[in-house]
Amino acid sequence: MSQYQTLGHQEDTSLVANTFGFCRAPLCFDPYSVKADIAITGVPFDMATSGRSGTRFGPQGIRGISAQLDWEHCRYPWDFCLKDVLSFIDCGDLVYPSGDSTAMAQALEAHTLKLLQSGKTCLTFGGDHFITLPLLRAHHKFLGRKISLLHFDAHSDTYDNGSACDHGTMFYHAPKEGLIDPYASVQVGIRTEYDPRLGFNVIHGALANDLTVNEIVERISATVQDNPVYLTFDIDCLDPAYAPGTGTPVCGGLTTDKVLKIVRLLTHLNIIGFDIVEVAPPFDHGDITSLAGATLALDFMYVHAAHHRKVH
Repeated sequence: MSQYQTLGHQEDTSLVANTFGFCRAPLCFDPYSVKADIAITGVPFDMATSGRSGTRFGPQGIRGISAQLDWEHCRYPWDFCLKDVLSFIDCGDLVYPSGDSTAMAQALEAHTLKLLQSGKTCLTFGGDHFITLPLLRAHHKFLGRKISLLHFDAHSDTYDNGSACDHGTMFYHAPKEGLIDPYASVQVGIRTEYDPRLGFNVIHGALANDLTVNEIVERISATVQDNPVYLTFDIDCLDPAYAPGTGTPVCGGLTTDKVLKIVRLLTHLNIIGFDIVEVAPPFDHGDITSLAGATLALDFMYVHAAHHRKVH
């Protein structure tokens, strides 16, 4: 049986009053030995924030609202049921010593590497954006080569802020560590200061709003080509009207509709991992931001499933 066929069909959790796991998936506390296609991990960490803290509650917010997405057999506009094509588990939240950012980064890298070695694709819920750096380290170690980064954000996160633990420095450090190739990477939605000399292909916010969805996807495809791609989505890529619950909101962002249309057209890319970061429920209204994060996460899994249906 192919890894991407139904594994005896997952237990029907839609009838269970469980909102602890993403889309009602039961929490799995033995994630390395259980067979699954995608492993979800929450990282309740916001010690690297430069603005408003609160993203430690992001995984909880995304999981809770995801119960509203679980009732559709086939998620619109997809033409297949996700649970008929792949299986996913929710590992719960990463455990690390309180107040120790170095220990968190080491624990997340080790946990992610073990998941990758057990044949799973990782979907991670932040937490602030710093968590992407240990995630990239794990993927680089697993693959043994540089990765293309597909980065949706209002900020380039390429700043040398003088600290190894800062949610604005990950993509300053990642190229220096040899984790990613900036020339084969794309940043979408940037509308704060960035340095074009660093090599990243930037589709800044104003341009992203003017380009069509197809034009953006064409630019992404031409840059990353067939490289392994890690997709990181900072929720503040969205305009604050669509994602008020975040620590460093910036006006002039993309709409939820546009980013979902972009993401749904990425099925041809070799995407090896995903994260959703910077959802801060304390600043949210009516779970708008958590819902955007949960919807993106579900679409990431559909993109993953659709890609492997094509390949296999």
